[in-house]
Amino acid sequence: MKAAARVLATAPDTVRRSVVLRAADLLEERTADLLEVNAREVDAYEQGGPGRDRLLLTSSRVAGMAAALREVAGADDPLADVVDQDTRPNGLHVERVRVPLGVIGVVYENRPNVTSDVAGLCLRSGNAAFLRGSSSAQASNRAIVDVWHDALDASGLPRDAVALVEDPSRDAAVAFMQLTDALDCLIPRGGPSLIAAMREHARVPYVLDGDGNCHIFVDATANVPQALEIVDNAKRSRPGVCNAVETVLVHSAVAPAFLPALAERLDNVELRADARARTYLPRAVPATDADYATEFLDLILAVKVVDELDEAIEHVARYGTGHSEAILTSDGDHADQWVRRVDAAAVLVNASTRFIDGGELGLGGEVGISTQKLHARGPMGLRELTCLKWVVRGEGQTR
Repeated sequence: MKAAARVLATAPDTVRRSVVLRAADLLEERTADLLEVNAREVDAYEQGGPGRDRLLLTSSRVAGMAAALREVAGADDPLADVVDQDTRPNGLHVERVRVPLGVIGVVYENRPNVTSDVAGLCLRSGNAAFLRGSSSAQASNRAIVDVWHDALDASGLPRDAVALVEDPSRDAAVAFMQLTDALDCLIPRGGPSLIAAMREHARVPYVLDGDGNCHIFVDATANVPQALEIVDNAKRSRPGVCNAVETVLVHSAVAPAFLPALAERLDNVELRADARARTYLPRAVPATDADYATEFLDLILAVKVVDELDEAIEHVARYGTGHSEAILTSDGDHADQWVRRVDAAAVLVNASTRFIDGGELGLGGEVGISTQKLHARGPMGLRELTCLKWVVRGEGQTR
């Protein structure tokens, strides 16, 4: 794959763009075949809940995958970006330019759409993609990789620029994480067990797509009807994804009006609340410290009443995972403090945490959402799949 990555790194933008567009067309042309393969895997999947939803492909989801690829193809070429430049007093012209990372390995679970998204982002940014999905989605992933191979063939690029690990076992995953001669960067997309395995076994540099224990703070001056809409969207629109809200913190001044209305609106959501919140939430069960630290990925919501902004920020600092944190408020100073003081990849003011997504933020798609601080943070789109190269042009200068 290193050889394929070198070809991609120097391929013209028109060629990289064309392979992504061709893959989008093929996805749509082969929707029926993809759904047939995927349906067999969904039927064989023994667990329910968010895992089944992540595994499932539908006509609209395949159409969404194709649309995301076309948006990636329409983005500016990330490799044409000169970040900065200068001419030194001795006449040397110095600039920094974006170049591909090389071969990007992605380990992910139960999400065949990731196969398409990652391949598109990698190829568009001049990288090769080496993919290791879960055993439950192996046939769906293989069918999508076949789409990419045909698109690469049609564009004259090496088909091994997109490769799928054929052995989805745990032992193979560990071996994959240690391919220092083949991989330049690893990105895990999965739950705590995958992240723990990455930390324990990886020898290749990695960017963590960590847990999404996201919070919404309903401040004393929040617009209650608007806050109900936002929390509902953040919890119920798709509870099994990393940008869904898991804990709602409610200022004591607005709790009497907000919490009963929240319970009525989220009638199919299990509420786990502290003693003060349960005053307004008769059907809630007592919340534990473990609940506040949990990414439920389900129709479960932790609730806590707080007396001031500082208390909400301290709660997020203790339990948050650095993903996405929102405040709902009409107080401009409180909004500014939240933005400055909350340590997370993304902070929001009066908007749903569900917006922290590469497509929603104009990236076309994402390889993952980084919750660490080195190299990339937040949704990882095309620019985040590059690094910087110094270019120095001289006329015979010596030091």
